[in-house]
Amino acid sequence: MGSKLKNSGLVAVGIVAGVAISMQFSALAQKPVDSGMPMDGLHELANVYGLIKSDYVEPVNDKKLLTDAISGMVGALDPHSAYLDQKAYRELREGTEGKFVGLGIEISQSEEGYVRIVSPIEDSPAWRAGIKQGDLILAVDGVSLKGMDMDDAIKRMRGEPHTKVGLTVRRAGAQTPLAFSIVREEIVQKSVKAKLVEPGYAWIRVSQFQEPTVDDLAGKLAALYKQDANLKGVILDLRNDPGGLLQGAIGVAAAFLPKGAEVVSTNGQLAESKEHFYGKAEYYMLHGGEDPLAKVPAVFKTLPMAVLVNTGTASASEIVAGALQDYKRAAIIGSRTFGKGSVQTIRPIGNDAAVKLTTARYYTPTGRSIQARGIIPDYAVDETANGDGINAWRVREADLEHHLANERDKEEAARPDAELDEDALLASARDRKPVDFGGDSDFQLAQALKHLKGQPMQLATHAAATLAHSGR
Repeated sequence: MGSKLKNSGLVAVGIVAGVAISMQFSALAQKPVDSGMPMDGLHELANVYGLIKSDYVEPVNDKKLLTDAISGMVGALDPHSAYLDQKAYRELREGTEGKFVGLGIEISQSEEGYVRIVSPIEDSPAWRAGIKQGDLILAVDGVSLKGMDMDDAIKRMRGEPHTKVGLTVRRAGAQTPLAFSIVREEIVQKSVKAKLVEPGYAWIRVSQFQEPTVDDLAGKLAALYKQDANLKGVILDLRNDPGGLLQGAIGVAAAFLPKGAEVVSTNGQLAESKEHFYGKAEYYMLHGGEDPLAKVPAVFKTLPMAVLVNTGTASASEIVAGALQDYKRAAIIGSRTFGKGSVQTIRPIGNDAAVKLTTARYYTPTGRSIQARGIIPDYAVDETANGDGINAWRVREADLEHHLANERDKEEAARPDAELDEDALLASARDRKPVDFGGDSDFQLAQALKHLKGQPMQLATHAAATLAHSGR
Protein backbone atom coordinates (compact mmCIF):
# COMPACT_ATOMS: atom_id res chain seq x y z
CA MET A 1 0.00 0.00 0.00
CA GLY A 2 1.41 3.41 -0.93
CA SER A 3 2.31 6.00 1.65
CA LYS A 4 -0.11 8.63 0.41
CA LEU A 5 -3.17 7.15 2.08
CA LYS A 6 -1.25 6.33 5.25
CA ASN A 7 -0.25 10.00 5.56
CA SER A 8 -3.38 11.61 4.16
CA GLY A 9 -4.88 12.33 7.56
CA LEU A 10 -8.00 10.24 6.99
CA VAL A 11 -7.19 7.97 9.88
CA ALA A 12 -8.40 9.50 13.15
CA VAL A 13 -12.10 9.22 13.93
CA GLY A 14 -14.41 9.53 16.89
CA ILE A 15 -12.04 11.72 18.88
CA VAL A 16 -13.78 14.15 21.20
CA ALA A 17 -12.03 17.47 21.66
CA GLY A 18 -10.75 17.07 25.18
CA VAL A 19 -10.58 13.30 25.42
CA ALA A 20 -9.23 10.52 23.26
CA ILE A 21 -9.32 7.07 24.85
CA SER A 22 -8.37 3.80 23.28
CA MET A 23 -7.41 1.51 26.08
CA GLN A 24 -8.49 -0.60 29.00
CA PHE A 25 -8.01 1.20 32.30
CA SER A 26 -6.92 -0.40 35.55
CA ALA A 27 -5.35 2.05 37.97
CA LEU A 28 -3.15 0.18 40.40
CA ALA A 29 -0.98 1.56 43.18
CA GLN A 30 2.71 1.60 42.53
CA LYS A 31 4.58 -1.22 44.26
CA PRO A 32 8.26 -2.04 44.73
CA VAL A 33 9.83 -3.82 41.78
CA ASP A 34 13.10 -5.70 41.61
CA SER A 35 14.46 -3.75 38.66
CA GLY A 36 17.70 -5.68 38.15
CA MET A 37 19.03 -2.60 36.34
CA PRO A 38 22.43 -3.04 34.64
CA MET A 39 24.96 -0.71 36.24
CA ASP A 40 26.91 -0.28 32.99
CA GLY A 41 23.79 1.07 31.30
CA LEU A 42 23.08 3.44 34.19
CA HIS A 43 26.64 4.78 34.03
CA GLU A 44 26.24 5.34 30.28
CA LEU A 45 22.97 7.20 30.86
CA ALA A 46 24.61 9.34 33.52
CA ASN A 47 27.52 10.11 31.19
CA VAL A 48 25.17 11.27 28.40
CA TYR A 49 23.23 13.37 30.91
CA GLY A 50 26.48 14.97 32.05
CA LEU A 51 27.62 15.67 28.48
CA ILE A 52 24.34 17.40 27.65
CA LYS A 53 24.57 19.52 30.79
CA SER A 54 28.19 20.53 30.13
CA ASP A 55 28.56 20.64 26.36
CA TYR A 56 25.18 21.40 24.78
CA VAL A 57 24.94 24.74 22.98
CA GLU A 58 22.58 26.19 25.58
CA PRO A 59 21.43 25.26 29.11
CA VAL A 60 18.84 22.47 29.36
CA ASN A 61 16.37 22.14 32.22
CA ASP A 62 17.04 19.09 34.43
CA LYS A 63 13.37 18.15 34.70
CA LYS A 64 12.92 18.30 30.94
CA LEU A 65 15.90 16.00 30.38
CA LEU A 66 14.60 13.42 32.85
CA THR A 67 10.98 13.45 31.71
CA ASP A 68 12.04 13.24 28.07
CA ALA A 69 14.23 10.25 28.93
CA ILE A 70 11.33 8.51 30.66
CA SER A 71 8.95 9.39 27.84
CA GLY A 72 11.33 8.05 25.20
CA MET A 73 11.98 4.84 27.11
CA VAL A 74 8.28 4.06 27.58
CA GLY A 75 7.12 5.32 24.20
CA ALA A 76 9.58 3.10 22.31
CA LEU A 77 7.95 -0.07 23.67
CA ASP A 78 4.73 -0.06 21.64
CA PRO A 79 2.21 2.48 20.27
CA HIS A 80 0.03 2.44 23.41
CA SER A 81 2.56 2.74 26.24
CA ALA A 82 3.25 6.33 27.26
CA TYR A 83 4.50 8.64 29.99
CA LEU A 84 1.66 10.84 31.29
CA ASP A 85 2.61 14.18 32.80
CA GLN A 86 0.26 15.89 35.25
CA LYS A 87 -1.96 17.39 32.55
CA ALA A 88 -2.17 14.23 30.44
CA TYR A 89 -2.92 12.10 33.51
CA ARG A 90 -5.67 14.48 34.61
CA GLU A 91 -7.22 14.52 31.14
CA LEU A 92 -7.19 10.72 30.98
CA ARG A 93 -9.01 10.46 34.32
CA GLU A 94 -11.55 13.04 33.18
CA GLY A 95 -12.15 11.11 29.98
CA THR A 96 -12.90 7.84 31.75
CA GLU A 97 -15.42 9.69 33.94
CA GLY A 98 -17.27 10.87 30.84
CA LYS A 99 -16.67 14.58 31.41
CA PHE A 100 -14.07 17.13 30.34
CA VAL A 101 -13.61 20.85 29.80
CA GLY A 102 -13.79 21.80 26.16
CA LEU A 103 -16.07 22.72 23.27
CA GLY A 104 -18.10 19.54 22.88
CA ILE A 105 -17.21 18.34 19.40
CA GLU A 106 -16.37 14.97 17.90
CA ILE A 107 -13.61 15.50 15.35
CA SER A 108 -11.52 13.72 12.76
CA GLN A 109 -8.51 14.79 10.75
CA SER A 110 -9.38 15.79 7.20
CA GLU A 111 -7.56 14.85 4.02
CA GLU A 112 -6.36 18.48 3.69
CA GLY A 113 -4.62 18.25 7.06
CA TYR A 114 -7.17 20.31 9.00
CA VAL A 115 -9.74 19.17 11.59
CA ARG A 116 -13.23 18.14 10.50
CA ILE A 117 -16.33 18.22 12.71
CA VAL A 118 -17.85 14.74 12.84
CA SER A 119 -20.60 15.94 15.15
CA PRO A 120 -21.19 18.64 17.78
CA ILE A 121 -22.44 17.21 21.09
CA GLU A 122 -26.00 18.31 21.71
CA ASP A 123 -26.36 21.38 23.96
CA SER A 124 -22.58 21.84 24.13
CA PRO A 125 -20.91 25.27 23.64
CA ALA A 126 -20.04 24.37 20.04
CA TRP A 127 -23.60 23.18 19.35
CA ARG A 128 -25.10 26.39 20.75
CA ALA A 129 -22.61 28.53 18.79
CA GLY A 130 -23.78 26.99 15.51
CA ILE A 131 -20.92 24.60 14.70
CA LYS A 132 -22.24 21.97 12.26
CA GLN A 133 -21.36 18.48 11.14
CA GLY A 134 -18.89 18.60 8.23
CA ASP A 135 -17.41 21.99 9.18
CA LEU A 136 -13.64 22.24 8.72
CA ILE A 137 -11.65 23.97 11.50
CA LEU A 138 -8.89 25.93 9.79
CA ALA A 139 -7.42 27.70 12.83
CA VAL A 140 -7.70 28.00 16.62
CA ASP A 141 -7.08 31.47 18.08
CA GLY A 142 -5.51 32.44 14.76
CA VAL A 143 -3.07 29.51 14.70
CA SER A 144 -3.45 27.35 11.58
CA LEU A 145 -4.20 23.66 12.17
CA LYS A 146 -2.95 22.57 8.75
CA GLY A 147 -0.67 19.60 9.26
CA MET A 148 -0.87 19.89 13.05
CA ASP A 149 -0.86 16.69 15.11
CA MET A 150 -4.37 15.84 16.33
CA ASP A 151 -3.28 15.79 19.98
CA ASP A 152 -1.82 19.28 19.62
CA ALA A 153 -5.00 20.53 17.94
CA ILE A 154 -7.10 19.07 20.77
CA LYS A 155 -4.88 20.73 23.40
CA ARG A 156 -5.44 24.11 21.73
CA MET A 157 -9.20 23.64 21.93
CA ARG A 158 -9.09 22.55 25.57
CA GLY A 159 -8.55 24.95 28.44
CA GLU A 160 -9.95 26.21 31.69
CA PRO A 161 -13.72 26.57 32.24
CA HIS A 162 -15.26 29.89 31.17
CA THR A 163 -12.34 30.86 28.93
CA LYS A 164 -12.85 31.81 25.29
CA VAL A 165 -11.42 30.19 22.19
CA GLY A 166 -11.69 31.45 18.61
CA LEU A 167 -12.34 29.04 15.74
CA THR A 168 -11.95 29.82 12.04
CA VAL A 169 -14.23 27.46 10.14
CA ARG A 170 -14.76 26.61 6.49
CA ARG A 171 -18.30 25.47 5.69
CA ALA A 172 -19.56 23.95 2.47
CA GLY A 173 -21.54 26.55 0.55
CA ALA A 174 -20.03 29.53 2.40
CA GLN A 175 -17.89 31.80 0.23
CA THR A 176 -15.61 32.93 3.07
CA PRO A 177 -14.45 31.30 6.33
CA LEU A 178 -16.66 31.76 9.39
CA ALA A 179 -15.41 33.03 12.75
CA PHE A 180 -16.72 31.68 16.07
CA SER A 181 -15.92 32.73 19.63
CA ILE A 182 -16.84 29.92 22.02
CA VAL A 183 -16.66 29.75 25.81
CA ARG A 184 -15.27 26.47 27.14
CA GLU A 185 -17.43 24.51 29.60
CA GLU A 186 -17.36 21.20 31.40
CA ILE A 187 -18.92 18.71 29.00
CA VAL A 188 -20.74 15.68 30.34
CA GLN A 189 -20.64 13.22 27.49
CA LYS A 190 -23.22 10.49 27.12
CA SER A 191 -21.54 7.44 25.63
CA VAL A 192 -24.80 5.58 24.85
CA LYS A 193 -27.52 6.56 22.41
CA ALA A 194 -30.60 4.48 21.60
CA LYS A 195 -33.83 4.65 19.63
CA LEU A 196 -36.33 2.58 17.70
CA VAL A 197 -35.28 2.87 14.06
CA GLU A 198 -38.62 1.37 13.10
CA PRO A 199 -41.34 -0.56 14.97
CA GLY A 200 -39.84 -3.68 16.55
CA TYR A 201 -36.18 -2.84 15.87
CA ALA A 202 -33.87 -1.07 18.32
CA TRP A 203 -30.57 0.70 17.62
CA ILE A 204 -28.05 1.21 20.43
CA ARG A 205 -24.83 3.12 19.85
CA VAL A 206 -21.88 3.04 22.26
CA SER A 207 -19.38 5.74 21.29
CA GLN A 208 -16.78 4.80 23.94
CA PHE A 209 -16.56 2.95 27.24
CA GLN A 210 -16.60 5.18 30.32
CA GLU A 211 -17.50 4.78 33.97
CA PRO A 212 -21.22 5.57 33.40
CA THR A 213 -21.54 3.43 30.23
CA VAL A 214 -23.04 0.28 31.79
CA ASP A 215 -25.56 2.30 33.81
CA ASP A 216 -26.47 4.36 30.74
CA LEU A 217 -26.89 1.21 28.62
CA ALA A 218 -29.13 -0.43 31.21
CA GLY A 219 -31.36 2.64 31.33
CA LYS A 220 -31.59 2.88 27.53
CA LEU A 221 -32.48 -0.82 27.14
CA ALA A 222 -35.20 -0.59 29.79
CA ALA A 223 -36.62 2.51 28.08
CA LEU A 224 -36.62 0.82 24.67
CA TYR A 225 -38.55 -2.17 26.02
CA LYS A 226 -41.04 0.14 27.71
CA GLN A 227 -41.52 1.93 24.39
CA ASP A 228 -42.04 -1.31 22.44
CA ALA A 229 -42.49 -4.60 24.32
CA ASN A 230 -42.73 -6.50 21.00
CA LEU A 231 -39.14 -6.05 19.91
CA LYS A 232 -37.98 -8.27 17.04
CA GLY A 233 -34.30 -7.38 16.85
CA VAL A 234 -31.53 -5.17 18.21
CA ILE A 235 -28.52 -3.53 16.54
CA LEU A 236 -25.45 -2.62 18.62
CA ASP A 237 -23.44 0.08 16.85
CA LEU A 238 -19.71 0.09 17.73
CA ARG A 239 -18.44 1.94 14.66
CA ASN A 240 -15.67 4.43 15.44
CA ASP A 241 -15.74 3.38 19.11
CA PRO A 242 -12.06 3.69 20.15
CA GLY A 243 -12.49 1.68 23.36
CA GLY A 244 -12.07 2.78 26.96
CA LEU A 245 -12.64 1.01 30.25
CA LEU A 246 -12.40 -2.77 30.28
CA GLN A 247 -15.15 -2.91 32.89
CA GLY A 248 -17.48 -1.05 30.55
CA ALA A 249 -16.86 -3.55 27.76
CA ILE A 250 -17.55 -6.49 30.08
CA GLY A 251 -20.82 -4.93 31.23
CA VAL A 252 -22.04 -4.14 27.72
CA ALA A 253 -21.29 -7.69 26.53
CA ALA A 254 -22.92 -9.14 29.66
CA ALA A 255 -26.19 -7.36 28.87
CA PHE A 256 -26.62 -9.55 25.78
CA LEU A 257 -24.81 -12.80 26.71
CA PRO A 258 -25.99 -15.68 28.93
CA LYS A 259 -25.64 -14.81 32.61
CA GLY A 260 -22.11 -15.29 33.88
CA ALA A 261 -20.60 -16.09 30.47
CA GLU A 262 -16.88 -15.46 29.99
CA VAL A 263 -16.31 -12.22 28.11
CA VAL A 264 -12.53 -11.91 27.81
CA SER A 265 -9.27 -13.21 29.25
CA THR A 266 -5.87 -11.57 29.59
CA ASN A 267 -2.31 -12.85 29.78
CA GLY A 268 0.98 -11.12 30.56
CA GLN A 269 4.10 -11.33 32.74
CA LEU A 270 2.40 -10.44 36.02
CA ALA A 271 0.28 -12.98 37.89
CA GLU A 272 -2.50 -10.39 38.13
CA SER A 273 -2.59 -10.10 34.33
CA LYS A 274 -3.44 -13.81 33.89
CA GLU A 275 -7.15 -13.56 34.43
CA HIS A 276 -10.57 -14.48 33.05
CA PHE A 277 -13.41 -11.96 33.17
CA TYR A 278 -17.07 -12.98 33.30
CA GLY A 279 -20.41 -11.27 32.86
CA LYS A 280 -20.92 -10.87 36.59
CA ALA A 281 -21.42 -7.68 38.57
CA GLU A 282 -18.06 -7.91 40.33
CA TYR A 283 -16.30 -7.73 36.96
CA TYR A 284 -18.11 -4.71 35.50
CA MET A 285 -19.14 -2.60 38.49
CA LEU A 286 -16.53 -0.01 39.40
CA HIS A 287 -18.28 1.02 42.59
CA GLY A 288 -20.66 -0.63 45.03
CA GLY A 289 -24.41 -0.47 44.85
CA GLU A 290 -27.15 -2.15 42.87
CA ASP A 291 -26.28 -4.11 39.73
CA PRO A 292 -27.41 -1.85 36.83
CA LEU A 293 -28.02 -4.84 34.53
CA ALA A 294 -30.59 -6.26 36.96
CA LYS A 295 -33.17 -3.87 35.48
CA VAL A 296 -32.48 -4.88 31.85
CA PRO A 297 -35.41 -6.92 30.43
CA ALA A 298 -34.40 -10.56 29.88
CA VAL A 299 -35.54 -10.38 26.24
CA PHE A 300 -32.26 -8.64 25.29
CA LYS A 301 -30.34 -11.87 25.95
CA THR A 302 -32.28 -13.70 23.23
CA LEU A 303 -33.38 -11.10 20.68
CA PRO A 304 -31.92 -11.54 17.18
CA MET A 305 -28.91 -9.24 17.14
CA ALA A 306 -26.44 -7.55 14.79
CA VAL A 307 -23.28 -5.59 15.65
CA LEU A 308 -21.96 -2.85 13.35
CA VAL A 309 -18.16 -2.40 13.24
CA ASN A 310 -15.59 -0.61 11.10
CA THR A 311 -11.88 0.22 11.04
CA GLY A 312 -12.42 2.69 13.89
CA THR A 313 -13.80 -0.05 16.17
CA ALA A 314 -10.91 -0.65 18.57
CA SER A 315 -9.81 -2.14 21.87
CA ALA A 316 -12.70 -2.44 24.36
CA SER A 317 -15.25 -2.35 21.53
CA GLU A 318 -13.42 -5.25 19.87
CA ILE A 319 -13.74 -7.20 23.12
CA VAL A 320 -17.52 -6.81 22.94
CA ALA A 321 -17.74 -7.70 19.25
CA GLY A 322 -15.40 -10.68 19.69
CA ALA A 323 -17.37 -12.12 22.61
CA LEU A 324 -20.71 -11.77 20.85
CA GLN A 325 -19.21 -13.37 17.74
CA ASP A 326 -17.65 -16.28 19.65
CA TYR A 327 -20.97 -17.18 21.29
CA LYS A 328 -22.73 -16.75 17.93
CA ARG A 329 -24.97 -14.35 19.77
CA ALA A 330 -24.84 -11.69 17.03
CA ALA A 331 -23.92 -11.25 13.39
CA ILE A 332 -20.94 -8.91 13.00
CA ILE A 333 -21.53 -6.57 10.05
CA GLY A 334 -19.21 -3.99 8.49
CA SER A 335 -15.45 -4.00 7.92
CA ARG A 336 -12.44 -5.48 9.71
CA THR A 337 -11.80 -3.72 13.02
CA PHE A 338 -8.67 -1.86 14.17
CA GLY A 339 -6.91 -4.78 15.86
CA LYS A 340 -5.86 -3.43 19.27
CA GLY A 341 -5.69 -6.53 21.45
CA SER A 342 -3.58 -5.25 24.33
CA VAL A 343 -4.32 -4.09 27.87
CA GLN A 344 -2.85 -0.91 29.31
CA THR A 345 -2.44 -0.35 33.05
CA ILE A 346 -2.03 3.07 34.63
CA ARG A 347 0.82 3.11 37.16
CA PRO A 348 1.09 6.32 39.25
CA ILE A 349 4.75 7.33 39.69
CA GLY A 350 4.44 10.35 41.95
CA ASN A 351 3.97 14.11 41.46
CA ASP A 352 0.57 13.40 39.85
CA ALA A 353 2.27 11.76 36.88
CA ALA A 354 1.85 8.19 35.66
CA VAL A 355 2.97 5.62 33.14
CA LYS A 356 0.46 3.97 30.81
CA LEU A 357 2.05 0.60 30.26
CA THR A 358 0.99 -2.33 28.11
CA THR A 359 0.79 -5.20 30.61
CA ALA A 360 -1.14 -7.96 28.83
CA ARG A 361 -2.78 -9.20 25.67
CA TYR A 362 -6.48 -9.99 25.72
CA TYR A 363 -8.28 -12.94 24.15
CA THR A 364 -11.86 -13.66 23.14
CA PRO A 365 -13.75 -16.46 24.94
CA THR A 366 -12.57 -19.05 22.40
CA GLY A 367 -8.94 -17.95 22.83
CA ARG A 368 -8.60 -15.76 19.72
CA SER A 369 -6.12 -12.91 19.85
CA ILE A 370 -7.32 -9.82 18.02
CA GLN A 371 -3.93 -8.09 18.24
CA ALA A 372 -2.87 -6.69 14.84
CA ARG A 373 -5.62 -8.72 13.15
CA GLY A 374 -8.93 -7.33 14.37
CA ILE A 375 -12.40 -8.79 14.27
CA ILE A 376 -13.30 -10.08 10.82
CA PRO A 377 -17.01 -9.44 10.20
CA ASP A 378 -19.40 -12.26 9.43
CA TYR A 379 -20.81 -10.07 6.67
CA ALA A 380 -18.58 -7.49 4.97
CA VAL A 381 -20.67 -4.42 4.19
CA ASP A 382 -19.27 -1.16 2.81
CA GLU A 383 -19.89 2.22 4.41
CA THR A 384 -22.09 3.30 1.50
CA ALA A 385 -23.90 1.68 -1.39
CA ASN A 386 -21.10 2.93 -3.66
CA GLY A 387 -18.19 1.46 -1.70
CA ASP A 388 -16.25 1.78 1.52
CA GLY A 389 -14.38 4.91 0.45
CA ILE A 390 -11.40 5.64 2.64
CA ASN A 391 -12.56 3.54 5.60
CA ALA A 392 -10.95 0.31 4.40
CA TRP A 393 -7.57 2.06 4.07
CA ARG A 394 -7.33 3.94 7.31
CA VAL A 395 -4.38 3.09 9.53
CA ARG A 396 -4.89 0.02 11.71
CA GLU A 397 -2.89 -1.51 14.57
CA ALA A 398 -0.88 -3.64 12.11
CA ASP A 399 0.31 -0.42 10.42
CA LEU A 400 1.66 1.16 13.62
CA GLU A 401 5.39 1.16 14.28
CA HIS A 402 6.49 -1.17 17.11
CA HIS A 403 3.05 -2.80 17.35
CA LEU A 404 2.85 -6.05 19.32
CA ALA A 405 2.77 -9.24 17.28
CA ASN A 406 -0.17 -11.63 17.35
CA GLU A 407 1.55 -14.63 18.91
CA ARG A 408 -1.46 -16.96 18.61
CA ASP A 409 -2.34 -16.24 15.03
CA LYS A 410 0.37 -16.83 12.45
CA GLU A 411 -1.93 -15.76 9.64
CA GLU A 412 -0.79 -12.55 7.96
CA ALA A 413 -2.30 -9.73 9.96
CA ALA A 414 -1.79 -6.87 7.52
CA ARG A 415 -4.51 -5.84 5.12
CA PRO A 416 -4.48 -7.57 1.71
CA ASP A 417 -2.94 -5.62 -1.12
CA ALA A 418 -5.22 -4.37 -3.84
CA GLU A 419 -4.80 -2.34 -7.00
CA LEU A 420 -6.34 1.02 -6.13
CA ASP A 421 -6.44 4.46 -7.64
CA GLU A 422 -5.39 6.36 -4.52
CA ASP A 423 -6.04 9.80 -6.06
CA ALA A 424 -9.58 8.73 -6.94
CA LEU A 425 -10.15 7.41 -3.40
CA LEU A 426 -8.96 10.65 -1.83
CA ALA A 427 -11.04 12.75 -4.22
CA SER A 428 -14.10 10.66 -3.38
CA ALA A 429 -13.51 10.98 0.35
CA ARG A 430 -12.99 14.75 0.08
CA ASP A 431 -16.55 15.28 -1.12
CA ARG A 432 -18.18 12.70 1.14
CA LYS A 433 -20.01 13.88 4.24
CA PRO A 434 -19.39 12.05 7.54
CA VAL A 435 -21.81 9.18 8.07
CA ASP A 436 -24.78 10.12 10.24
CA PHE A 437 -24.79 7.01 12.42
CA GLY A 438 -28.37 5.99 13.08
CA GLY A 439 -29.75 8.41 10.48
CA ASP A 440 -31.97 7.76 7.48
CA SER A 441 -28.95 7.69 5.13
CA ASP A 442 -26.98 5.15 7.21
CA PHE A 443 -26.37 2.40 4.63
CA GLN A 444 -24.77 -0.13 6.98
CA LEU A 445 -27.61 0.26 9.46
CA ALA A 446 -30.10 -0.42 6.67
CA GLN A 447 -28.23 -3.61 5.76
CA ALA A 448 -28.22 -4.74 9.40
CA LEU A 449 -31.99 -4.26 9.49
CA LYS A 450 -32.32 -6.37 6.36
CA HIS A 451 -30.28 -9.13 8.00
CA LEU A 452 -32.51 -9.16 11.08
CA LYS A 453 -35.56 -9.39 8.84
CA GLY A 454 -34.08 -12.26 6.83
CA GLN A 455 -33.74 -10.16 3.69
CA PRO A 456 -30.66 -10.17 1.39
CA MET A 457 -28.00 -7.56 2.16
CA GLN A 458 -25.82 -5.67 -0.28
CA LEU A 459 -22.41 -7.10 0.61
CA ALA A 460 -19.08 -5.39 -0.04
CA THR A 461 -17.50 -5.70 -3.45
CA HIS A 462 -14.20 -4.04 -2.46
CA ALA A 463 -11.32 -6.49 -2.84
CA ALA A 464 -10.03 -6.14 0.73
CA ALA A 465 -13.46 -6.49 2.31
CA THR A 466 -14.34 -9.48 0.19
CA LEU A 467 -11.10 -11.23 1.15
CA ALA A 468 -11.74 -10.46 4.82
CA HIS A 469 -15.20 -11.99 4.60
CA SER A 470 -13.99 -15.10 2.83
CA GLY A 471 -11.37 -15.61 5.54
CA ARG A 472 -14.06 -16.10 8.16
